[in-house]
Amino acid sequence: MNEPVLSIRGLQRTYVTAAGQLPVLRGVDLDVQPGEIVGLIGPSGSGKSSLLHAAGLLEHPNGGRISILGTDCSNLGERERTRVRLATIGFVYQFHHLLPEFSALDNVALPLLIAGQPKKAAQARARALLTELGLAERVEHQPAQLSGGEQQRVAIARALANSPRLLLADEPTGNLDPGTSTTVFDALYALARKQGVAAVVATHNLELARHMDRVFALKDGHLEPHAR
Repeated sequence: MNEPVLSIRGLQRTYVTAAGQLPVLRGVDLDVQPGEIVGLIGPSGSGKSSLLHAAGLLEHPNGGRISILGTDCSNLGERERTRVRLATIGFVYQFHHLLPEFSALDNVALPLLIAGQPKKAAQARARALLTELGLAERVEHQPAQLSGGEQQRVAIARALANSPRLLLADEPTGNLDPGTSTTVFDALYALARKQGVAAVVATHNLELARHMDRVFALKDGHLEPHAR
């Protein structure tokens, strides 16, 4: 078996609230292999977002180890964490967070430009991704001119623009109607498969979760295998 793209051991996350300490993750272990799509289910507040934020190096856990491509990232400084995120990780959220004044093309090209790619190459890559996601006729449209499903497909293209090795998706269809949810998930699934990216997808939608390679439920701060 290949080395995991993402390896988590003993992950702990506790929040301080007015009522005292609130442990959310109590020792989570997870390996995600190249090309594998893993589903993460659980009710609101169970810790799905906390797990994804820690895995994406956006939050510091209270304990445990996070390794990406064999490198222990647990004690990296902020500059190095940012470098790993830019080079290795793509994010898709429930809300698309597109820049409203930019076209779909420019929203997708932006991370490539930040990474130092020439504008022409960045736009060509962005156009190719958007075309693959069925948005060839919408590349010059701003987010307000796109439907919710189209906006989320633009967000998927943006997340995969830099060819990340790890994709983290937090309720990527949670803001969409059932029919649009299926269309958007199918687009994410197909493109992630084609690029061979390792993906962790948090969702409330058990029907979508059944299409993933493995599914885990977060319960009492631990991951438990869930039958698909």
